[in-house]
Amino acid sequence: MKKSCVAIMLLFFGSCQYFEKQVPNEKELLEQELKKVDWDKVDEYPTVADCDSLTDINRRKQCFFEYLASTIQQKLNVDTPFSKLYPEIDTIQVKVTILPDSSLLFEPQFPSDSVAYDTVKVDSILHARLINLPKVNPAIKRGIPVKTQFVLPVILKVE
Repeated sequence: MKKSCVAIMLLFFGSCQYFEKQVPNEKELLEQELKKVDWDKVDEYPTVADCDSLTDINRRKQCFFEYLASTIQQKLNVDTPFSKLYPEIDTIQVKVTILPDSSLLFEPQFPSDSVAYDTVKVDSILHARLINLPKVNPAIKRGIPVKTQFVLPVILKVE
């Protein structure tokens, strides 16, 4: 009886090794996950309330960019000094930055040979006109709001 008790105890204590599992290294797991993520793409593009009802990701993206360009165009065309200062400008490239907290930053983009433009003046006009825009929901990556940047062509002269 004593022999079987020892055998059971050995079996019991000896079997603990079957329950031990190799715990993966936390840093290695993180590195593997980071390699899987495509950091150049977002899961959801920024959006505004007018585009929220669209379910197709491409239509929603197109809606957002058209809405933003149109809104910027309308704000810049209302009694804007652009036409007086630079009558030859019909389109301006605007670098738009949407931060995770939904705030927006605008920066005019000029060709490298555009020394004729007073970039400080154009920048100040942009900032003065592009206030009180509708709320923009930031882009989402893996469930987290992220910063996005893009250059948006804004047509100033519509004929």
